[in-house]
Amino acid sequence: QVRLLESGGGFAHPGESLTLSCKASGSLFSIAGMGWYRQGPGKERELVAEMTDDGSTNYADAVKGRFILSKDDPMNTVYLQMNGLKPEDTAVYYCNAAYRWGRENDYWGQGTPVTVSE
Repeated sequence: QVRLLESGGGFAHPGESLTLSCKASGSLFSIAGMGWYRQGPGKERELVAEMTDDGSTNYADAVKGRFILSKDDPMNTVYLQMNGLKPEDTAVYYCNAAYRWGRENDYWGQGTPVTVSE
């Protein structure tokens, strides 16, 4: 089993930055990659950014050039630096750890809200 502990998030004005962090603990050998998803009001959960074991990173088109996903291996932690925030980035952000033997068993954090507004 894997536990994901999220921190960061909160409120920001348009154009400002926020950083989310997610620390994994437990059966780390079962994780093939980590990343972040989000679910905006009235929307389905969607991928924001993910990083695989080999370090390759995939970003949603909506955040390319603004968000940066990074990893601190010794700390088993991933960070999502969110720059140039827009109101449409408002959502609950969920940390995700990909289960190595089937994505249907992925691990999820509790979610941390991000609100971008004037």
